[in-house]
Amino acid sequence: MTELLQAQLGDLFRIGLIIGLIITAARTKAVTGTALPLAAGVLFIAAIIPLTTASSVAAPFWMQVLSGVIANVILLAIGLGIWKGVESVRR
Repeated sequence: MTELLQAQLGDLFRIGLIIGLIITAARTKAVTGTALPLAAGVLFIAAIIPLTTASSVAAPFWMQVLSGVIANVILLAIGLGIWKGVESVRR
């Protein structure tokens, strides 16, 4: 599980999707809020990557999705921290 999590944390495609999720959530915050779109995005990214890409890890699908959710939450927390830091510097 640790090996799988490390591989997912370093996945550039996943990082790019999380960055896109943060930008989209920031732009649509007035209409949709933030918590629900971010949660849905984290789950969507965690499921779509193992479904659409070939992985060299021989882990079951549920394990890939579970570790994907954990990796996405970690990356999202880092991204939101950076975003909030940039926003506070801009003001």
